Amino acid sequence: MKTLVPTRAGVVSLVAFALFALPGRALAQSNSAAPAAATHAAALLPEDRHEGVRVSADPYSDPGRAKDKFGKANPVPLGILPVEVFLTNETPQPLRLNMETIQLNVQFDNGRHQDVDWLAVQEVARAIAHPKGPSNPHAPRIPIGVNTGADTKTDKMIDILKPFVLDADVIPPLGTIHGFLFFDLNHDMSLADHSSLYVPDITNISTKKPLMFFEVDLSK
Repeated sequence: MKTLVPTRAGVVSLVAFALFALPGRALAQSNSAAPAAATHAAALLPEDRHEGVRVSADPYSDPGRAKDKFGKANPVPLGILPVEVFLTNETPQPLRLNMETIQLNVQFDNGRHQDVDWLAVQEVARAIAHPKGPSNPHAPRIPIGVNTGADTKTDKMIDILKPFVLDADVIPPLGTIHGFLFFDLNHDMSLADHSSLYVPDITNISTKKPLMFFEVDLSK
């Protein structure tokens, strides 16, 4: 059995309180498509839907498809799976997403499973920029937009990747946010077909009521 090494705690970007009054700004966090297009795309994907919320996911395990999306910043040859995540709020109340708790649940043939944390954009960029360099799986997550200083190769990869990344933690009323999260599958993309996206922590901001967890089956 291959062992996957998840990364742990880090920093999640905060969304200003003004987003509650300006849902369009929160939609802008979706990054890679207009809101209407994002909603349409999400409707065609594997999903988990309840309590007025739909969570959909699209794994980019095919190297050619990932290259078309990310160009020279394609992480798939490094064994890193990009998953585009769509979160649609069909209620009139704003919701808060705890990104830190999102994981990829991988099921192995022997019945075991492993929960894999997503990688910070800097970790992904460093792996792409230095494919033969030492790995650093326990590096802390660094906020999107923070460059590495002297490592210009990594900084260039960050600049390519960060427009795609899911970096919002508020889902506005009747709105959709989306973006990519990256998971280290230890060079075995076949594991993507035996995994599910686990989103356990979404809360109604107005009532403080947590929603039941979401689990999106990514198997083909």
